[in-house]
Amino acid sequence: MSAGEYEFEFLGERGVLANKDDWNHTERSKLWLYNLHYLDDLCAWAAEDRVVQHRVLFTRWIEENPPLAGNGWEPYTLSLRLVNLVKWLGHGLCLNSQPIPNHWLQSLARQAQALSAQREFHILANHLFANGKALTFAGAFLDGQDAERWLSQGLVILDAEIPEQFLGDGGHFERSPMYHATLLWDLADLIHLAECSGLNALRERTPTWRQVLAKGLAWLEMMSHPDGDISFFNDAAFGIAPTLAGLQDYAELLSVRLPKGVDRPLVVKHSGSVLHVEHAVSSGYIALNWGDGDKAILDLAPVGPDYQPGHAHADTLSMELSLSGQRVLVNSGTSCYGNDNQRQWQRSTAAHNTVTVDGADSSEVWAGFRVARRAYPKLDRHEADDRQILIEAHHSGFERLQGRNCHARTWKAKERSLEVHDAVTGRHGHAVARWYFHPEVECQWQEDALVIRLPTGQTVGMRIDGAEQQRLEASTWHPAFGSKRSNYCLAVTFTGGSLTTMITW
Repeated sequence: MSAGEYEFEFLGERGVLANKDDWNHTERSKLWLYNLHYLDDLCAWAAEDRVVQHRVLFTRWIEENPPLAGNGWEPYTLSLRLVNLVKWLGHGLCLNSQPIPNHWLQSLARQAQALSAQREFHILANHLFANGKALTFAGAFLDGQDAERWLSQGLVILDAEIPEQFLGDGGHFERSPMYHATLLWDLADLIHLAECSGLNALRERTPTWRQVLAKGLAWLEMMSHPDGDISFFNDAAFGIAPTLAGLQDYAELLSVRLPKGVDRPLVVKHSGSVLHVEHAVSSGYIALNWGDGDKAILDLAPVGPDYQPGHAHADTLSMELSLSGQRVLVNSGTSCYGNDNQRQWQRSTAAHNTVTVDGADSSEVWAGFRVARRAYPKLDRHEADDRQILIEAHHSGFERLQGRNCHARTWKAKERSLEVHDAVTGRHGHAVARWYFHPEVECQWQEDALVIRLPTGQTVGMRIDGAEQQRLEASTWHPAFGSKRSNYCLAVTFTGGSLTTMITW
């Protein structure tokens, strides 16, 4: 929210809250309106400087959003706003040592009642988790039998969903680093609420919550690039979820440490003195680390839970690469939700650093948040010695095609080099491997190799064997909602069933 007259910027788009109709403006996207109704600014940086505006804003929300009418009364917006309101009111700066106005408490209770009746068991996943957190916050803050019921409902959801949604390696089961970071903040908030409220029902759960948070932070660190931000697998964008550094600071504030005697969630094998691999076994991702800001993240993960793959991309066996701390190879990112062509392209296999067969997606993504037949990956080999790390995997996503095709990918990591071998079995017309480059790197052909120049001046070589055609094409990268940056894609067509890409630096 700006310091002016209720002007907001969400998803790269500005808008003014001029009258009551703007809460449900017909020309705004639903996601933009959702952000308006969250009232996130109540708990934003330097919120104490906008106390008067926030009091008016909440009063306006109450007066201009009658119960059960409009976007603000949908369960997800209710969930996020309820938590913000409890934090805001609990902090007390908005009250100037005065009691909370009764009509504010009545609104809070009415919103909790509405959420209680609309828990999103039909959507599940992060939506249901948000419902459970919000009901827990509302129940802990308010008094009376209804509040006790909401607290109980929230804890029942959390008790079921935390072990369901957080896998043994610490990763969230939707396999989105963005949503994973969001839910880690939720866990930290719940631990903080337990400390502030003193409620035994919360405190007795905090040992489990702390352990899940610690393991989740280790997973997020593995899935982040050397620049400290998340990798782009499945729905992922900057500026939506808390950063790794912010989460680590929050965890430190809460004195969250991995308990002694509990194994770290990452299986680590060392090769030589520098090169090593981290394998998050349950979620299916692998990180190759050379040190000095050189890191590759490999996707050997299923699209997500079979019953809710709504945030999945058809990105199986894709990868991202940073060198000297600079992102070099990037997946498409996520700039929009909905059901348009842009959303469809960003979820497609062709928008990721992997292989398409006869133009098909590895998993059939459709309708914005749906997946039909999907790829199931399998790790075939995982070896490490003093010379190299070898990882070999394949997936089943193209078995539905006429040639019952299989895409297998092998990574061989050596000192200052990475070799990627792609093989496609079964009768097919053509396969295409794509490599998307970060906007800040320059690409230029030199004889039969592609030279990639980093902003630091460092050069990286990429040489392809087995290609029928290589095309450096103009493309776009989408690092944030509402964002589009120009970049290049190397599209490599191969019909012989085998392709080798060698990257050296």
